[in-house]
Amino acid sequence: MTDITSLSLAELRDALKDKKLSSREATEAYLKNIEAAKPLNAFNTVTAERALEMADASDARLAKGEGGALEGVPLGIKDLFCTKGVETTASSNILRGFKPTYESTVSGNLFADGAVMLGKLNLDEFAMGSSNETSAMGPVINPWRRSGDNATRIGEDGKVVGGLTPGGSSGGSSTAVSAHLCAAATATDTGGSIRQPASLTGTVGVKPTYGRCSRWGVVAFASSLDQAGPIARTVRDSAIMLKSMAGHDPKDSTSINVPVPDYEAVLGQGVKGLKIGVPKEYRIDGMPSEIDELWQKGIDWLKDAGAEVKEVSLPLTKYALPVYYIVAPAEASSNLARYDGVKYGLRVDDSNIHRMYAKTRAAGFGEEVQRRILIGTYVLSAGYYDAYYLKAQKVRKKIFDEMMLALNDVDLLLTPSAPSSAFALGEKSDDPIAMYLNDVFTVTTNLAGLPGASVPAGLDANGLPLGLQLIGRPFDEETMFRGMAVLEDAAGFTAQPDHWWS
Repeated sequence: MTDITSLSLAELRDALKDKKLSSREATEAYLKNIEAAKPLNAFNTVTAERALEMADASDARLAKGEGGALEGVPLGIKDLFCTKGVETTASSNILRGFKPTYESTVSGNLFADGAVMLGKLNLDEFAMGSSNETSAMGPVINPWRRSGDNATRIGEDGKVVGGLTPGGSSGGSSTAVSAHLCAAATATDTGGSIRQPASLTGTVGVKPTYGRCSRWGVVAFASSLDQAGPIARTVRDSAIMLKSMAGHDPKDSTSINVPVPDYEAVLGQGVKGLKIGVPKEYRIDGMPSEIDELWQKGIDWLKDAGAEVKEVSLPLTKYALPVYYIVAPAEASSNLARYDGVKYGLRVDDSNIHRMYAKTRAAGFGEEVQRRILIGTYVLSAGYYDAYYLKAQKVRKKIFDEMMLALNDVDLLLTPSAPSSAFALGEKSDDPIAMYLNDVFTVTTNLAGLPGASVPAGLDANGLPLGLQLIGRPFDEETMFRGMAVLEDAAGFTAQPDHWWS
């Protein structure tokens, strides 16, 4: 690993502006790391030639004292964001070969600010998964392995043996950032797909308020839940990324027209005088004692920084997962109906158009996506709509009301980010319910449309990262960032994976 790729995004940004190094040098260093880390399978597509062209253009602007907030900074783009002229697959066979003729608003915002695209990052197929094992492009490998355990290694065939999951669905993003394959990455979060992977890889993940970042040009999973956000190495880096990614977009009817603050500017303001709520219902049965102890440390860190911490009750929390796994598949069933092999992507030919549709979708969608489409179609069908979908939406509204009532009394909520550290690939893939429980601490935030973030806060007994989650009020990411900075400083998390793959 080169020294350049050890720089945080903020450090790299400043070094580029001060002309201490060039964007081409940084881009070449990251491309070298990407090549060495092929066994991790973080990238679906590496756009090396385009990246160097973008880097040279950035260097020309920087030489004239010009450039945007991310000028020359090499980033990874989750392969759910449409990128003009570059294959966008959502890690699904059904979209292989699809090259959009337009740019997603979020990636366009980043490029307008001067960012360099290194390539498209792997993910669970259509963002449906919590381990990055449902990808048609193969699983992503977590760059972390258990301390003192050489079971995770490169086998004789060049493939990883005994790998751990990086979380999902944004496993490519979390692995790429953690392994220093990019300075930061875009990601999306429907039920925890930014925060859970961040927790499992020792990175910072931010899911902003629903409507803060445009969904235009982001391949849809569940439209009322999906939200774009960054995965980065530090809280400051994530603040810089979100500032560029966010903003009102008239092309997205769910985008909210509110000013985007300078999140980086609030990082030193601390939490003195703030009230932090600790939901007692998040102390779930079977939670590892290490996570419970880390949660208590987080409480103590915030208290030491001058915050008032109090217990709050969110009794409807127990309904969040069942509600999510009705609402999200229902919306997925509707959104994925558009993939039929007619206009783009995979087509399995047949003389009968209805058989062509069926064969294309059977061949194009993986098992987990098919499972969720079937669940969604079932809960939307006549005779079951009222019993399942309508009831779930009513409970969702009550969950939102309950969260808002709690946040009227406190400024932030503090919880664990995930119920475990990274687990082995294949460990839960045969048990969908066990896999779905990975989202137990995160789905409520999506159902309520609130901002949430995971900050790396410690290691478990196996030397694997654990994160703490902060949840804020709608469009008050500034207060959340203040809390994140305090947790980051107190935790002093500096651990790195040991680069066993290279």
